[in-house]
This record gives sequence, C-alpha cells and structure tokens, in this order.
Amino acid sequence: MIPSLVAGEVRQALVDYLATTFGLADDDVRDALADFLTDPTTGIFRGPYLRVRTPFRSVDDGWVSPLGWLPDWFVPYVHQAAAFERLSTIAGRTPQPTLVTTGTGSGKTECFLMPILDHCARARDVGRRGIKAIVLYPMNALASDQAGRLAKTIATEKRLHEIRAGMYVGENGTHSGMGADHLIDDRHALRADPPDILLTNYKMLDFLLL
Repeated sequence: MIPSLVAGEVRQALVDYLATTFGLADDDVRDALADFLTDPTTGIFRGPYLRVRTPFRSVDDGWVSPLGWLPDWFVPYVHQAAAFERLSTIAGRTPQPTLVTTGTGSGKTECFLMPILDHCARARDVGRRGIKAIVLYPMNALASDQAGRLAKTIATEKRLHEIRAGMYVGENGTHSGMGADHLIDDRHALRADPPDILLTNYKMLDFLLL
C-alpha cells in the first residue's frame, strides 16, 4: 500500500460520491463542483500529512532515583523521572501536586504508581497500616483494568509483597485477599482491614465519605 496513491483514490471516491449525491445533470456544473471540492486552497481536502512521533527520551545513565524502590528492569523516561522527583516521600519529603500530560504509551500510570508503591512499602516497614493512597477513575472499566496491572506488579516484586491493595466500585466483590491477577474487592474485608491502596471511582468515594 502506497499512502500517496491511497490518498488520491480516497479523494476521488469522495468527489464521485458527492457529485452523485447532488445529482447534477449539467456536465459543466458537475465539473465545477468537482473543481471546487478539490481546489488545493479552498477545497475540502488537506494534506496528506505525515506525522512522525519521536521516541520518548530516557534518563541518562548516571540518573539517581529519588525513590527508595524501582523495579530492576525499569528505566524511566525523563518526564517520569521528573514526576518521581515531585512525588517522592523518602526522607520525609512532602509530595507536590503533579499533572502529567504526554502522549499515548508514555507511561503516565507509572508516573504515579511507582511513587505510591514506594511510599506504601516504606510505610508497611514501620508498621503503618490503613489506606495511604486513593486512586480515582472515572469509570469502573478503567479501575478494573488497572486493578489487574497493579496486582501483577505487587505479586512479582519481592519488595512489595506486604502491600495490600483493594478496589471498591459498588459491588459486593468476591476476593477477600490479594492475588496475582486480582485485588481485594470484598467490601467486608476492605472495611475490616483497610488496604494500603484503594482503587475506586468518584461516586463510590462520595458514598464512602458520607
């Protein structure tokens, strides 16, 4: 498939469709309409344009993590490293309000997830129990998708094995304990022993607060 040729074919197909839709009987008028639609300055078509997305830049070899824990295999991008610096709680730091706006596949989740897990791991080491982070999602589907991801991360990283994470999206739930593919979602278990991290949505958070 040659993009430039395909673009031309799509243009011509659209022009033919519009000309047929209007059903102009006069050949000159029909040609004038086609010229109008395909005019390079005032017509309906632009481009084709080529969009080239450059790779996200990773940290330098000498970068020192501001967190107490990171997976051995994980090499952060520069914007992730900047987020870690702002969100780290090591040595009594106070996390700073942080917004991350980058493209798809840039690891926005990790910008927040790594500092949260690091904070919870150190808090568990000194015996601090209860909820330390609430992660809000606009839809249950997003929360469920991230729940599996979080469960796998905790299960595969030895440093995180003591961390407990739960999900409350308004249902009774079926899991009273952590697993490699699920979080705690039984509401009675969540209430009896609140997890370190709670995934929920705005509506359920409002309900819990009330």
